[in-house]
Amino acid sequence: MLITLVVLIGLFVAADRLAVNWLENKAADEIKSREGLAIDPEVSIKGFPFLTQVLDKELEEIEINLDGLVTDAGQGRPVRVTELRAVLHQVKISGDLSGATAERASGRAHISYEDLSAAAGPGIKVSQAPKNAEGKSQVKITGNFMGLSMSANGTVSLVDGNTIRVRVNSIPPAIPGRLEQEVRSRTDFDRTVDGMPSGLRLEGVETTPEGLDISVGGSQVDLAN
Repeated sequence: MLITLVVLIGLFVAADRLAVNWLENKAADEIKSREGLAIDPEVSIKGFPFLTQVLDKELEEIEINLDGLVTDAGQGRPVRVTELRAVLHQVKISGDLSGATAERASGRAHISYEDLSAAAGPGIKVSQAPKNAEGKSQVKITGNFMGLSMSANGTVSLVDGNTIRVRVNSIPPAIPGRLEQEVRSRTDFDRTVDGMPSGLRLEGVETTPEGLDISVGGSQVDLAN
């Protein structure tokens, strides 16, 4: 009887792991297809046993990893999210496993200065700068404009939960005032990050020596529809 019990437990564990792997792959395929991603997301379902969670139609926790997410940010300049990590809690699933919605989610995204510079456009370099007097994150923007070199600090902020905004604080005196609007057309930019699961938003941004660290979060995050 003991041997039989051990065998049955082993079969249950094996079936449980096969089932969770199947749903992880299905969720990853759904996200990739719906968002038109060129990369394969990593989906990891936490908690054991998995099958009892399915019977309850609620998963304790799901982790989603997206590395190298590249999205069309408009103006022909895509923005590359170096890495995105999100943890979804209290995920309710439909009876046929075709839909899943998380009660809440949290995580972080990272965009390197190299990727941010590429999104800014040709001739523009974005790097770290000290925070301003109010403690807000800043970046340093350098470039050449009509033969004139410019270096200035700019503020970085988030707009509408999906857009990164960079604005130069002031144009250096070396740049003639009549050229300010033209210079700002290259230094000031908005870049939209799409491809994230519906309901997941960019919430806060901090500059680091390596790039931008962006906190993400949301509620009623949709994984399938």
